[in-house]
Amino acid sequence: QLQLVESGGGLVQPGGSLRLSCTASRFTLDYYAIGWFRQAPGKEREGVSCISTNDGSTYYADSVKGRFIISRDRVEYTYTVFLQMNNLEPEDTAIYYCAAAYGVCEPPRQAAAMEVWGQGTQVTVSS
Repeated sequence: QLQLVESGGGLVQPGGSLRLSCTASRFTLDYYAIGWFRQAPGKEREGVSCISTNDGSTYYADSVKGRFIISRDRVEYTYTVFLQMNNLEPEDTAIYYCAAAYGVCEPPRQAAAMEVWGQGTQVTVSS
């Protein structure tokens, strides 16, 4: 059974950077959409970025384009997706979740379309 484990959240000042990691073990994930979503208090969960594991194609929400970079790495049977977050803003404060679904990222996946979720990691941007 596929399981996702996130890490890398924390407290950072505006303008700072964080890198989130999402790791799946013992799964090859050859044809999956791996997405990052976030949910701020009182708001709906929204898609931030996604990468298709078959060809590495990516998607970014308009709010993070030019600031966030999604990438992937595979070492034997461990698959990791990273979200490098730069020039962070207070509006980026949220719980960030990694999620997976069979297929590709396009058209952009909604939260309801994702099949497996990680536990979430808190990102707080504050001075």
